[in-house]
Amino acid sequence: MLSTKQKNNLNKLIKDFNFSGSKKYKLIVLLGLLGDFDSFEYAINLKNFIKNNPNNDIDIFAIAIGNKIGKDKFCKFTGFPSKNLEVVHDNKIHQDLMASKGIDIGLGGWINMLIMLSGINSLKTIKEVIRGYTGDKNSKQLFYDEDQINFLNLIKFPGIYFKYTCGDGYLRPFELATYRLNNMLEILKHWNDYILDNNYLPQRGASFLLDDNDQIIYKYFSNDVLGYSSKMADPIAFLTEKCKQ
Repeated sequence: MLSTKQKNNLNKLIKDFNFSGSKKYKLIVLLGLLGDFDSFEYAINLKNFIKNNPNNDIDIFAIAIGNKIGKDKFCKFTGFPSKNLEVVHDNKIHQDLMASKGIDIGLGGWINMLIMLSGINSLKTIKEVIRGYTGDKNSKQLFYDEDQINFLNLIKFPGIYFKYTCGDGYLRPFELATYRLNNMLEILKHWNDYILDNNYLPQRGASFLLDDNDQIIYKYFSNDVLGYSSKMADPIAFLTEKCKQ
């Protein structure tokens, strides 16, 4: 349950950013930095949901720490609709909603992030990294035969290679790791545009799904790097599970 203060802050956020929407449900996603691994992956998953479910009854809005230049590049790369993404310059909203700020040992965002990537105070991270290499029979495949994987125009290969080596119809070994590497290279290429302030690197996010009466029917607070959903094997399953037409 959210506290009264958290609910009031969420309602204020919806009003301040005009996240009223016109559909039966609305999803409010609180991202960390634009250049966070989770921000990229979550945004791409949401973009795919919108594309694959054109008649869905869910307005999807997001807030991330960043600036307009970073926002434009983020939306171009991920495909997330620019009109539904707002950027802020600090983590005050995250603090107001009591999203985890990640670990902080007083040595700066880089050190804090590296510690979390090692699994300290971010227990699901290592499991998720390993899943990226070993694959997952319970997850959907990411690349299809016609897809072209391109790493900075240096390494290129078609998605059908995964089919040749491991079959299809599930998340193949190294498939998720390849997908995440592509995201990481984009972040590194435009680091100064995506990372507004290194101190916010450990900042985690949250998700709030509301019905047409603005009642919260689903919420999730992330505590881990690569842990933006309670079910990472199918990270946006909650949208179809909770939103009944």
